[in-house]
Amino acid sequence: MKIYGLKTCDTCRAAVKALAGQGAVLVDVRAEPLDPATRARFMAEFGEALVNRRSTTWKGLSEAERAGAPEDLLAAHPALMKRPVIAAGGKLYLGWDAGVRAALGV
Repeated sequence: MKIYGLKTCDTCRAAVKALAGQGAVLVDVRAEPLDPATRARFMAEFGEALVNRRSTTWKGLSEAERAGAPEDLLAAHPALMKRPVIAAGGKLYLGWDAGVRAALGV
């Protein structure tokens, strides 16, 4: 099980802690940016919901940058990704809400 997020993100740390017994490993997307194939898989699954438009990174972008394609934005600014993205059992989950926790048995 892989958890894609940021090591400084409280939500990501909570997910890692809760899923530690299931062998969860955190992949810090700032330190290890997503490869194009993984980013494309995430975009295919979640679409524009993958871009966190409430983040500090988003707020710091110019209007011209915000108008760019979501996949290009995520390539240039990995911290823009809504997190965590959890890859478990061949499925992808976005966020750490009650529905995701229930689906993962936490």
